[in-house]
Amino acid sequence: MLVVAALGGNALLKRGEPLTAEIQRKNVKTAALSLAGIVRAGHDLVVTHGNGPQVGLLALQGASYKPDEAYPLDVLGAETEGMIGYMIEQELENALGHDRPVATLLTQVVVDPKDPAFEKPTKFVGPVYDRDEAERRAAGAGWSIAPDGDKWRRVVPSPKPLEIPDMRVLKLLLGQGVVVVCAGGGGIPVLRREDGSMVGIEAVIDKDAASALLARQLGADALLLLTDVDAVYRDFGTDQSTPLSELTVAEARALDMPAGSMCPKLQAACDFAQDGGFSGIGRLQDAVAILKGCKGTRVSASLVRSPES
Repeated sequence: MLVVAALGGNALLKRGEPLTAEIQRKNVKTAALSLAGIVRAGHDLVVTHGNGPQVGLLALQGASYKPDEAYPLDVLGAETEGMIGYMIEQELENALGHDRPVATLLTQVVVDPKDPAFEKPTKFVGPVYDRDEAERRAAGAGWSIAPDGDKWRRVVPSPKPLEIPDMRVLKLLLGQGVVVVCAGGGGIPVLRREDGSMVGIEAVIDKDAASALLARQLGADALLLLTDVDAVYRDFGTDQSTPLSELTVAEARALDMPAGSMCPKLQAACDFAQDGGFSGIGRLQDAVAILKGCKGTRVSASLVRSPES
């Protein structure tokens, strides 16, 4: 079957780790071993990934050089897609013993310029700061900032993904048996003009939302949202916390989840599963077991399990 696997930010950089190439390479190597297990199980694979820390780092580097000539977020998004895609591609090729071709595709994703997200930035990018430092940087650079746990981070617009114009290329690659790394960081945000031409826009698209759109448009059988939590929990963080192994789309949408990483994952899981196939949420190292229904949380239109593979 065709599997779209979306890597959470922890696959590249765990919270609090320095943004060094060496650390990211080590984490990507670990991620690649789990992804290789999906391919070895006989499935076709498309990999997506986040880029929040990396795009924020590039923005800081650009601002430290010539603030008035800093590159916009769409260009930084393309740069991080290439950087992270290169690491995943290479480590996945190594993990597969170079028996299967792997390619990274810089992926444009169309958004609506009238999306209300442009009026209310919510997407975290870059490193975390103490509140005083975050406010000082925000004042100097014109950022919007918001609390992220006990720290503060820059936030940018995160419009809804509407269309993936590179879909024809993706299907050509998959048709040739290529494992594709694409839509990194939610893809490169672009607008479609009235004449059909496209132009980039300052934003960072949610990776899980873009992955759900990608999986739907590819006609994938499964969407895996891989993170550092083993399942979706009811009453997470309380004494009554309970892991949920299976949910219908209706049950998942009815869950009262706090804003944060799990809320967009559940939304993306439902958006994909409502039209067929199933979504799985769980730990990266459990990817194959999640596909089999043995671990994680499965979201589907009904509670009928997909056959084990």
